[in-house]
Order: sequence, then C-alpha cells, then structure tokens
Amino acid sequence: MKKQEFDKFFEYIILEMQKTRDDGQKEYAHTEDNVFANFDRVGNSLNISNKKALMVYLLKHIDGINAWINGHRSQREDITGRVKDAMIYLSLLWAMIVKNDATHSMNYKKAIEVMERESNWKKSTFDPDTGEVSYQTMGDQVI
Repeated sequence: MKKQEFDKFFEYIILEMQKTRDDGQKEYAHTEDNVFANFDRVGNSLNISNKKALMVYLLKHIDGINAWINGHRSQREDITGRVKDAMIYLSLLWAMIVKNDATHSMNYKKAIEVMERESNWKKSTFDPDTGEVSYQTMGDQVI
C-alpha cells in the first residue's frame, strides 16, 4: 500500500474509531461527564485501578487478535472490530495517562490549541439521552 492510499485509509480508521467510541460512551460509560466510568465501576468492584480494568478488556482483544494471526478464523467478532476496539482502549489509556500526569496534560493542551487554531479539526457533541452524536468542523455547520 502506498503512503497516499494509507493516509486515506488512516482517516477512515479514525472515523470508524470515533463512531465506535461514541457508541461505547453511551453503552458503557452511561455519562458524558466521565469517559472512564465503566473502568472506574469495574475497578471499584474488583478493588483494582481503572487502568488495570481497562487492560483486562484490552487483553481480551489482543488475545483474539493473536489467535487470528495464528490462523484461528472462527471467532465471534470480526478481526477488524477487535483491532478497532484495541485501538480505542489504547486511546482511553492514553487519556487516563494525560489526566493523571501534568507533563502529558500540558503537552496535550498545547497540541489541542494548535489543532483548533490551524486546522479543520472536527468537534463532536454527544446527547446522552438519545445517543445521537453530531459532528462539526471548525467554521462549518453541524452535520
């Protein structure tokens, strides 16, 4: 695959992840106020950190991905769905790190300022009552 084709594919991956993540927000977190709510609840129930709870979910998908790589094709979930879920869990872990580490948090905030200033960065809004997500590119109408 050439870089230009991969760049388009990567944009597709990001959009797919965003849709799946938005769906997961309603299904698992049950709130827009805490994207880690599911991991907090599970962690509290098992007396482990929310990061360890997230890791259990991530490792389930890694195990399935490993099985697929080793030739096991009759899985309940499509392999691309497992990869997407693993990427989302890693993104959530990254967010946990940013939330709890001042240096990472400062770098993130600076990067967001640049993105908002210099690009057509997409923002989304989530309605927890209906589960609807609307996307808005800076300066554009809500789609």
